[in-house]
Amino acid sequence: MHAAEVLGTIVDRYEHAQALAKTAIGLMAERAVAPTPENYELFFGYVSSQNPALSRVMGDLIASRKPITPQLLEDLRKRFFPRMKLEDEMVSLGNNVSEALGSMLAKLEQAGKDTEDYGRKLSEVSGELGSTPSAGGMRRIVEGLRSATSAMEARTHALESELQKSSHEVDELRRKLEDVRKESLTDPLTGIANRKAFDADLHKALLQAREHGEPLSLLMCDIDRFKQFNDTFGHQTGDQVLRLVANCLNENVKGRDTAARYGGEEFAVIVRGAALGAASLLADQIRQVVQAKKLVKKSTGDVLGTITISIGAAQLQPGEDEASLIHRADAGLYAAKAAGRNCVRSVTSAQPSDVAA
Repeated sequence: MHAAEVLGTIVDRYEHAQALAKTAIGLMAERAVAPTPENYELFFGYVSSQNPALSRVMGDLIASRKPITPQLLEDLRKRFFPRMKLEDEMVSLGNNVSEALGSMLAKLEQAGKDTEDYGRKLSEVSGELGSTPSAGGMRRIVEGLRSATSAMEARTHALESELQKSSHEVDELRRKLEDVRKESLTDPLTGIANRKAFDADLHKALLQAREHGEPLSLLMCDIDRFKQFNDTFGHQTGDQVLRLVANCLNENVKGRDTAARYGGEEFAVIVRGAALGAASLLADQIRQVVQAKKLVKKSTGDVLGTITISIGAAQLQPGEDEASLIHRADAGLYAAKAAGRNCVRSVTSAQPSDVAA
């Protein structure tokens, strides 16, 4: 594929995104929605169909001509952009952990004071014993010592029980924090890694590849004619297509590799320890697995057809950063689309215009 053709494809995609942005802003103005970044994210997601479920709900809302209130927009953001909900949960759990640890420290501080009181009592008894007390005085000293020791034992036992309970509470909070952390890195629709997890994993993989001198490759995948599935069969079927492709990716990557939903109908696979040839073979294997699947309508059992994907592959070059690697793999994806879809195209050098079959 010539550089001019790749550039033309990129320009077309940019102009398409610009047109979607204008449509989103115009729709916000028409419905008197405040032009905030959060509201724009909702409306752009609607007009671009990047989130089929969001597009379906907002489409019904807009068609009904009902008022779009700030509270309604906030509810939509929490529902379809769960990171906001996750951030709230992280803050809440963090506060709970702080409270639990604060309670434990307060109990330990009180235990220290009790120990000091007991130490003073022992010192007093030691002083009294040094003065050779009478039999009655001795009984009083022994009784006082027994009472102080008994009280100290009771406080120690209570402290142990309270600390054990607090320890269990902290462990439970830590478990919940870990669950929330994992949820924040998972795409809620497909169950595979989300864009945030992909960015972190790619950065880590790049550092490890440089440190150990191992190859690293990246696959960028896009579902062919995805919008046609949505328009023909509805967004629920579109969601089914996304889940099916995600499962195919997840089933065909090794333990060290990462399959992620990059955005909309685009996916990515980080292939550690693999040069471009091996990564391209894996890409074609994934492509064939997806093509072999039959899309079935759950309600009727009718076969709706087959799904195909186009894939671009690139290998990390010396001195290259994540953005450049993604750009070159994306150029391979554009080349696969231009070549008729349902194929793999690899970028064989550091220049994204150098695309080979």
